Amino acid sequence: MSSPVDDVLAAHGVHVRPLHQVISLLRADWRDLGELIRISTAPRRSVEDVLNALGDDLERVESRFRLAPAAREKYARFEVRDRKTDPDLLKTITSYVENVPAPMAALDHVQATPETVLNRALWLDERYDLGTAKLLFLGDHDLTSLAVRTLRPDADLTVVDLDDRVLAYIDELSERSIRTLHTDLRVGLPPTVAGRMDLVFSDPPYTPEGMGLFAARGVQALAEPSDGRLLLAYGYSPRHPALGAQVQRALATLGLTFEAILPDFNRYFGAQAIGSAADLYVCQPTAKSKKNRGGKGKAAIYTHGPQSVESAGAAKPSLLDKLHEIAAEGGLALESRPVDWSVSGPEGDAVAMDLSADPGPWLLRTLLGTNARRLALLVPNSHPDLTNAEAQGALHRLVGAKYRLRLLRSTPDNRHAVVVADAVEHPSELLTRAHARLANVSLDVPSDLTDARLIDLPRHRLTELLN
Repeated sequence: MSSPVDDVLAAHGVHVRPLHQVISLLRADWRDLGELIRISTAPRRSVEDVLNALGDDLERVESRFRLAPAAREKYARFEVRDRKTDPDLLKTITSYVENVPAPMAALDHVQATPETVLNRALWLDERYDLGTAKLLFLGDHDLTSLAVRTLRPDADLTVVDLDDRVLAYIDELSERSIRTLHTDLRVGLPPTVAGRMDLVFSDPPYTPEGMGLFAARGVQALAEPSDGRLLLAYGYSPRHPALGAQVQRALATLGLTFEAILPDFNRYFGAQAIGSAADLYVCQPTAKSKKNRGGKGKAAIYTHGPQSVESAGAAKPSLLDKLHEIAAEGGLALESRPVDWSVSGPEGDAVAMDLSADPGPWLLRTLLGTNARRLALLVPNSHPDLTNAEAQGALHRLVGAKYRLRLLRSTPDNRHAVVVADAVEHPSELLTRAHARLANVSLDVPSDLTDARLIDLPRHRLTELLN
């Protein structure tokens, strides 16, 4: 049975930490109402609610208050401790960062310093009740999720990322205590995180398109947008303030209000054009945000590589003509689709897709998420799944129960390849129902994956499940 104090605290959800501070102050010494408000930053009405709920456990002398000595132990769980003095935390996080998979320039990876990663975790823990909040990380090459896990073993954490290497690394170091899911936010969020989170943290690509997309997905992930918070790292050069204004307009268009902007909160190894630093934006969604949190994202959201804002985009028409010719061999009816594996779409004879801007993960996801008699996919000739016999064999083993693959290297030109996938006669139901809850397809799946879809699993979990 909950106490009056528990009821008051529960009403504040993940934003209860200032009230924990109020109780911690009352345990330590006499305080007047002004001190409690000023130190904790809690609104007067909320502080008064706590004082009233404490009842006989609270002593009052004129305008000052404290918890009665005999009652203090009862509220020890609300003690606010300073963990910044623990040297082992920084040492542990430094070891994580030193061994993280190498940054991918095409995904705008720039590594945050270990001190920044630790400060993020400390700030989140000081600001929000991580014991009750569901916290989602949209991309996490910086490993902030691991810092939070080290600080708060009880926290409910989920990471979604495009980079399967990062997901495998987090899975290994957290001993699978952090939920990891694969996604490309341009395609969409995994259904198991949409509308279920209390807090979202991200260090997105710093283009207006990238910031806008990641913010929209963050709002989409929140259970109740106006009660949740979206934490975004963003930096721009003071030499180019118009770019900062453009990004802030994109966030405001989503209905986000800037609750706080903490200057130079994030520091990086690199990103020298912006002074190797970025601010932390604390955003509160408004009612307008609910109307702007769906839809597909633009492909060009990064500052480097084939998916940069300044890239040429689709492959040349002559390359696509050859792709379509290969797809339709044998008189199959041809359908051309944009890059998308969020739903399988209607089954077709032959489906052609231009994956020439694939940073690596698209090929496998397209094979898993598209059902057709034949798939013809244009990819870079240097695609990691095609570069050597070992990589090709691993791809065959993952999708072999659904498609028979032909890998046409240096086709239509020496910079591209075409992957032709022809459906096998009796395909695996697990592979052809990649968008269904795994629990609805197979009883033989690990308990932590039952609510996930096959299409959302990190590659190392796919390998365990399918091989």
